[in-house]
Amino acid sequence: MEQTWVILFQFILIVMFSVSASLKFFQTPSMVRHWNQYNYPMWAMFVVAAGELIGVLIMITTIWVPGNKDYAAALFIVLMLGAIHAHLVRAKHKPIMAVNAILMLGLSVTLLFQ
Repeated sequence: MEQTWVILFQFILIVMFSVSASLKFFQTPSMVRHWNQYNYPMWAMFVVAAGELIGVLIMITTIWVPGNKDYAAALFIVLMLGAIHAHLVRAKHKPIMAVNAILMLGLSVTLLFQ
């Protein structure tokens, strides 16, 4: 049986990345605006959203295959490093804009190395 905090972290990541992928797939105005600020091509938004969705699905499978947690966490780490770079370097946002990505990175790193 997994520790309670592991399940909580997995749940938070599943919810957050589900929301994030949805915002990208549905091309919400705020997401499109940010993506334009990052100066990435729009098709890349769908690639990132697909990566987030794949990570969510892999994390859900940890119910049956606990070892999949490491794969999902590693994918989320890569995605969050990219998000932090996009916010702070590409778009030159204030650091507060990267707080969510930093928190999701922290949860993912904790899960990977627990």
